[in-house]
Amino acid sequence: MIALFARDDRHHPRIRSLVRELSAQGLLMLTTWPCVVEACYLLQPPYRFELLHWVERSGVMVHPFEPHHLGSMALWMRRYTEQGKREMDLADASLVWLAVETDVTEIITLDIADFTRYRLPDGRAFDLL
Repeated sequence: MIALFARDDRHHPRIRSLVRELSAQGLLMLTTWPCVVEACYLLQPPYRFELLHWVERSGVMVHPFEPHHLGSMALWMRRYTEQGKREMDLADASLVWLAVETDVTEIITLDIADFTRYRLPDGRAFDLL
């Protein structure tokens, strides 16, 4: 979401084009609240406000989770952190949870290093777009 809205991001043209193309094909994009919060934190005004208006207009569906889902997320965060590489944050863990819940494994991300190592509980990898 950061590259989609931060027009000064070097990945902005490619991500914006990809999202337009996929939206034209009828793709419904999904995310979670931790991802929206993280993007808002990292985006500067006016980009963060554009992101929030996009969410408000249903540019992306924010899939909610319940407190009891945090147990799985915490386990994944601990496992990937203890593997000695990079930490898994809550936003990333929530996207793994979302993939498990929806069976959607296609993801638009620039975080290639992490999302190529994350696996769903059944061993499947994410399909990076």
